[in-house]
Amino acid sequence: MTSVPELFARHALDAVTEALSDTRVVLVNGARQVGKSTLARLTAQARVAEVRNLDLPQDLEAAIADPSGFVDFDRLMIIDEIQRAAQLFLPIKAKVDLDPRPGRFLLTGSSQVLALRGLPDTLPGRSETIELWPLSQGEIDGTRDEFVDAAFALGPDVHHRSELRRQDYAERAVRGGFPEAVRRTVPQRRARFFQSYLNDLVERDVRQLGEIERFSQLRTLLRLVAARNAGLLVPTALGNAAGLSHHTAQRYLGLFEEVFLIKRIPAWSRNLSARAVDTPKVAFVDTGIAADLIQAEPAALVRPGGEFGALLEGFVLMELARQLTWSQTRAELYHYRTKDKVEVDAVLENRRGQVIAIEVKAATTVSSRDFRGIRHLEQRLGSDFLAGYVLHTGTETLPFGPKLRAVPISALWQLAG
Repeated sequence: MTSVPELFARHALDAVTEALSDTRVVLVNGARQVGKSTLARLTAQARVAEVRNLDLPQDLEAAIADPSGFVDFDRLMIIDEIQRAAQLFLPIKAKVDLDPRPGRFLLTGSSQVLALRGLPDTLPGRSETIELWPLSQGEIDGTRDEFVDAAFALGPDVHHRSELRRQDYAERAVRGGFPEAVRRTVPQRRARFFQSYLNDLVERDVRQLGEIERFSQLRTLLRLVAARNAGLLVPTALGNAAGLSHHTAQRYLGLFEEVFLIKRIPAWSRNLSARAVDTPKVAFVDTGIAADLIQAEPAALVRPGGEFGALLEGFVLMELARQLTWSQTRAELYHYRTKDKVEVDAVLENRRGQVIAIEVKAATTVSSRDFRGIRHLEQRLGSDFLAGYVLHTGTETLPFGPKLRAVPISALWQLAG
């Protein structure tokens, strides 16, 4: 008897259900193999729904041949991989304008659908987009992932004790968050998943989205970004290292973003300092893929001289990015760096202009020096600075000033808001 794969409870499920209750078209957007189709079907279980998948040749052919007839259904219609047939958007718009009941269409997309070239209409005022990422650590462990809400609610009054070790964090970062990768406990089998995933993504989606002349250099560029995970995004430098022109490197990086391989973390300044650097950072959406590209293994990462720091920073940045898609606090994720190289790895700013500053350290011990960048922001922000944390691989929460705390990284998914 074939076993049924474990289904992970997704925090986005409530958001999708809520959106369908008052919005005509709901789009679930995210990378391939993160569970969009499963989420859509779980949402629709209690409804009469028509399900169509544009990865299936017959469904795609029907959508292209007769877009208006394809979407002619008077109940909820689920369309997987909507980016494959952009010509469906105008008939969907016409359909929901004639019948404005909520919950008419639930769409999924594996590229930045609303930014696709040639898209005729983005359904303004008629749709809501919900991002679905690879699994968060809380979704894997069955915890609530409320660090963002807790940070803004508690400021420096957070307290968390962890039982995880550096090796545990390295294993989590290398595992990543794709459901299929999480289910594979044998490292070699997980590596096979990552390799197949990237091969399929490059050969199918990236090739479909853009004209790729130099595939070997594209893969070199991808490995270079993985090696510089959570670093500043400088297309010229990356292009030179990969043997690509500035223009081609920029275009390829844009394609990586469109298929959710990488995410840009914009620079934050609020014009407080003319010396702020406006270059974004770039992080792999899933650290499992980044680790596989650089052939990183947990045991090697935690040795002296290992590449754990950059991978761990990317891991933390993407856990924060995931949480911001469901947190009650409406906030944005940035990084901060001045021309004098004063840095803060992550800056969270809410709609009131209040700021949480976060530094990531792969070490188990924290010193006052690790708060240098955070103190720089604290001095300039005044009362808008709520708290600064150095997230570390140790076990205890420790004070380093009235608003400064060293906090174990596992608070990201174990601290309740």
